[in-house]
Amino acid sequence: MSGDDIHTERTRRDYLKYGGAIVGGGLLAGCSGQSDSESPSTHTTTDDPVTATDTTTSEDERYSVTMAPAGEVAFEQPPESVFTILVHHTDMVVALGHGDALNAMYSPSNFEGNYEKILERLDGVSVDWSGLYNSWNPDKETLYELDSDIHLADPAYVSTMDAWDTADVEEVRTEIAPWFGNALSRNHTQPPDDWADRYQYYTLWEIFNNVARVFQEEERYSALADVKSGLDSTISSSIPASGERPRTARIMTAPELDTIWTFHMNGPGFIRSHTRPFGVTDVFSDIPEATTIDLEALLEADPDVILVENAFARSEEWRTVKETFHSDPVAREIQAVTNDRVYPLSARYGGPIMNLFQLEMVAKELYPEQFGEWPDYDGGPYPDFDTSEQLFDRQRVADIINGDFE
Repeated sequence: MSGDDIHTERTRRDYLKYGGAIVGGGLLAGCSGQSDSESPSTHTTTDDPVTATDTTTSEDERYSVTMAPAGEVAFEQPPESVFTILVHHTDMVVALGHGDALNAMYSPSNFEGNYEKILERLDGVSVDWSGLYNSWNPDKETLYELDSDIHLADPAYVSTMDAWDTADVEEVRTEIAPWFGNALSRNHTQPPDDWADRYQYYTLWEIFNNVARVFQEEERYSALADVKSGLDSTISSSIPASGERPRTARIMTAPELDTIWTFHMNGPGFIRSHTRPFGVTDVFSDIPEATTIDLEALLEADPDVILVENAFARSEEWRTVKETFHSDPVAREIQAVTNDRVYPLSARYGGPIMNLFQLEMVAKELYPEQFGEWPDYDGGPYPDFDTSEQLFDRQRVADIINGDFE
């Protein structure tokens, strides 16, 4: 098929044609609960899993799911080939037992390093990362070639990429398949002007709930949400009073510690869904995220605990970071270093699977007396904690993903 033929051919599946019509008429429906005067930045959310009521089933078996900014999207059957960009959507597809449907994501080889170490602890759960298209700033022609059933990506976010604008996003929606995703909720980022009146912020698990409805996997979502609720309860009932919580720095750094970027522990957005619940004092809360500092500034802040972004996946770099902290004459004066309380974090953009493991990880790193110690991690798979030391049931999660649950 020639390139011209590709561009003149309509969507190949009737249910996606129907879905496209619904999207075209319902873009604003995804934000119907938001008043005209309410800006996206004022929308508030919680961290709790929810039971949404957005899905309806018509008499001819079509069903629709609504989420901003795409609005209402209709289907006749769950998608069998799924395009993703950001890993929180990819994670959701895997968690719902549809990992084989994935055909694209951003930087598969990079996120493989994070996820393989975690999936090691979930029996029977795996992803073939090798065949996935690297979809950052994706080539539109490649989307035609992939011919996906759904683009599980935020259309407002995609419209800001270098090779894309709103017209390109609309073309893909009508000619190939719908968009359905939400990414700006991760940091409550202001949406582009073309999307500002239809945007809404959600928690990670609210997005997951809607994605589950796309795949007709509401029972699987509910089972995983029960695990998450139990973990939330364990954490909230055991963290100490505010005056007994550690002052914490969340950073990303080069192995030599010559450049350090700061990130926030608290505040809105699902990028903080695994740190915010612990209510610690953030030593860098008064400066913008991704501010670069040096070791002298870190020493001046003198945190009790240092959490290092992206350290979990990069074994050799993590070992170098730890060695440098203890050998550098400035770094070793920091209280967190003196007390050997410098710990790794994994992916900031993870989905529900990553969220469960990182909540447990951070709980043990911040509050070892309450939740058990995070071990002297050497860069291997996620630690194989004894069942009595696990804050959530690994086998239960694996069973749910594998479809063996009631």
